[in-house]
Amino acid sequence: MSATTRLASDDAVVQKAVVDERPSTWWHLPLTTTILGVLGLIFFGLRGIPGASSTYGIAREKDLNPLGILPEQVTVPSMTASIVLAVIALLASAALWALQSRPHRLRPAIRNTLVGVFAVAWVLSFMTWVISERSLSVGTLLQSTVILAVPLAFGALSGVLSERAGVINIAIEGQLLFGAFGAALVGSLLGNVWAGLIAAPLVAVLMGALLALFAVGYQVQQIIVGVVLNVFAVGITSFFFGSVMSENPGMFNSPMRLPTLRIPLLADIPLIGSALFEQNILVYLMWVIVAVLTIALFRTRWGLRVRAVGEHPRAADTVGIKVNPTRWSNVLLGSAVAGLGGAMLTIGTGVAFGEDMSAGKGYIALAAMILGRYHPVGALLAALTFAFADSLQLRLGTMSAAEGGVSIPGDFLLMLPYVVALFAVAGVVGRVRVPAADGIPYVKQ
Repeated sequence: MSATTRLASDDAVVQKAVVDERPSTWWHLPLTTTILGVLGLIFFGLRGIPGASSTYGIAREKDLNPLGILPEQVTVPSMTASIVLAVIALLASAALWALQSRPHRLRPAIRNTLVGVFAVAWVLSFMTWVISERSLSVGTLLQSTVILAVPLAFGALSGVLSERAGVINIAIEGQLLFGAFGAALVGSLLGNVWAGLIAAPLVAVLMGALLALFAVGYQVQQIIVGVVLNVFAVGITSFFFGSVMSENPGMFNSPMRLPTLRIPLLADIPLIGSALFEQNILVYLMWVIVAVLTIALFRTRWGLRVRAVGEHPRAADTVGIKVNPTRWSNVLLGSAVAGLGGAMLTIGTGVAFGEDMSAGKGYIALAAMILGRYHPVGALLAALTFAFADSLQLRLGTMSAAEGGVSIPGDFLLMLPYVVALFAVAGVVGRVRVPAADGIPYVKQ
């Protein structure tokens, strides 16, 4: 719902009228879900493999599973299960048609619930079809999802911090790359993985300082600055990789990995135990930072000042808030957070630094920030969604196609995370309200 204010020509009291009419584009979402649902019913269900079965791994032998409540595996008939799940998705789509066609605007909670039911049913239908005559461990899939979500989540949080203060942060890609580079270089030089973890946010702050200098200090167009900084990050890291790291990788680019911190008992919970409680410190930091930023932005005086700067900087300046210093500090803080995400690409996964190893994750993080509506929790959920698509394509790409099973071209699997990001941002999120002063330089008068 939106509110409109009626301007009075005299001293009459200004009244607010709440607009509760359905938008003119109400049919976009139901149409999209209907098309996807029909395609799922045809390709995953009706054109599935008759007589084939799909197996999901649920519980492991070492999991806490008293009396065997959860089975180790669940096997379902591929074609029948895919048809049932596709029908459930179509029923959710039909509910969207029925509710959104009403004269009044559909409540976001109801719409999001229906979209969630559709998405879960459609994805399960696809997964059941694609693993015909094969098995898929759900716990392993969720564990890799959380790992892949870390750079996306930290990058999205970097964007939230910057854009809530009114600075467009397109340079997330460069910040991730600098963080990965700094973690690998410093960790290798000192032979200490923890030193690399500390260096990652500090090196990424250099990228944030350049962004703040040109966007806030010199008031250069912020989107252009972000794109240029991304290109700069790729260029300078590639230069040092080719001229320094490749010459002596043992000293400057040695693979090292953060230790896995396993929480006893909790890590043995079926399905989610290994995903949530058997990870390295960066995963635990992700949960903590999301919680801290949510409280800080919406429950503290600091957060109120940041949001005031991003919404109405002149009014904030009037009450004594220093607009540009606030923007500087938020951009630097956001860059440090993104640097932690970059560290996950190297020392978090145990691989050496490589040229352009961020591979577009900064732009997907930007999409996660938008899909999450500039909220830390929303950004995390969006990052997990995109990471699930990435994890699924990696798992399916390593599966050996059994005789009579489904084989999907590798090129299609590689583009799956980007297709999900495109549909999520363009077709599902709708109109997202950005901070009013986002991207607008402030000149003190």
